[in-house]
Amino acid sequence: MKPVFFPLGRDKWDMEVAGDYFQRSCNILKVLHPSFIVPTNILTDVDMIKNYLGEQSMIDFALIQITTFVDATMAIDIAESLSCPILLWCIKEPSVNGTRLRLNSLTGCYSFGNALMNFDKKFDYIFGNPEDSTFQKKIIQYIKTIDVKSHLQKLTIGVIGSFPPGFYFSEELDLQLRSAIGVRLERIDINRVIKEANELNYSEYKETLLFLKRTIEGITEENNLEVEKSARFKTALKKYIKDYNIGAVASRCWPTVFDEYNAAVCASLSMLTEEGIVSACEADIGGALTMYIQHFLTNTAPFLADPVYYDKDNNYIIYWHCGVGACSLARKDTKIEAGKHTNRKVGLTFEFGLKSGRVTVCRLGKSRNGYRLFVMTGDALDEPKKFYGTSVVVKTDNDVSHIIEGSIKQGWEPHFSVVYGDIKEELKMLASLLNIEVVEY
Repeated sequence: MKPVFFPLGRDKWDMEVAGDYFQRSCNILKVLHPSFIVPTNILTDVDMIKNYLGEQSMIDFALIQITTFVDATMAIDIAESLSCPILLWCIKEPSVNGTRLRLNSLTGCYSFGNALMNFDKKFDYIFGNPEDSTFQKKIIQYIKTIDVKSHLQKLTIGVIGSFPPGFYFSEELDLQLRSAIGVRLERIDINRVIKEANELNYSEYKETLLFLKRTIEGITEENNLEVEKSARFKTALKKYIKDYNIGAVASRCWPTVFDEYNAAVCASLSMLTEEGIVSACEADIGGALTMYIQHFLTNTAPFLADPVYYDKDNNYIIYWHCGVGACSLARKDTKIEAGKHTNRKVGLTFEFGLKSGRVTVCRLGKSRNGYRLFVMTGDALDEPKKFYGTSVVVKTDNDVSHIIEGSIKQGWEPHFSVVYGDIKEELKMLASLLNIEVVEY
């Protein structure tokens, strides 16, 4: 990640004050991100800008501070040279006291922004002094989202089998996804995975099996074979993950795995998500991609689930799935129990209610006009599981009836991903970088 700082000014303004802003800015930026490239002085003419640009290569992020007023001539070389995200930074006028206008950064931002617009360059904007906490927070968020975008362009999602009958929302077109987001799909025959899982030696899946026996309550002679099959399936998947450099998984589950393998994939996918390879069931590629983004931004395990119930009086939604949930998401006072798929009557599923905390619910989905991002925040309540499987009760920040009605009428997919932490602003920044619509609830 290479962020580069461009402090721009004209020496007709108060360069003593401008120099102080410049030095403070450099110091703060180096603290926020040690790899920030900063010049030795404010860039005050076109030649200085050209020389500074010539020293750089592969710029990932340009932070352009309008230290004093500048006209559009300075924007030309920058606009023509940069293909990375641009954040335009306006600093506060040091004093408003009836005397000299010392910097005029705000007008300079208008001038520079107008030039960038005419060059058809996308950019964002921030206002504040380097010591302002809101400024620092946004810089950190912006760098993180640029990093996400960069990693998405290197991401390979392993698609294990195809989506279940009628689950058309789970599918993605390889070239369309590659063009819009940069993500590659590696499609793997699920029957190959099942065959290889059955052929594994005990030593290959032993570690996973022992983890399950240590962690999960209710493992008995009756379900011992399902537990073993879960360990086998997860181990077989990890071979493909290594061979194809897979960063996320979207796996078919019903009916194939139930019928051909006589087990559920819930526990296998849960363990992969816990290990940082986020894994979506029902071969939901968009769900896996949503989970990947959430995990990257929070470094915690996300939970992909159906919205199955809402209470308009108490303003909450219950998100549930059959038994797929990373163990770290369980309520601290609740044991994770071994279960069976509620409809197919085979295991292994994980049974628990999710812990309480601040959450962000989102979905990278599609409309007839292209990709879009659903973003909603709320609080996960300290509630036990509401149905067989895994579930969380989310008290929404905004009116739940409006959320449900709006998202259904807009045709959103029935899988949403819940992650702990408020990453609403980061998601909105990422959507802007990817040039996709944000639908905020």
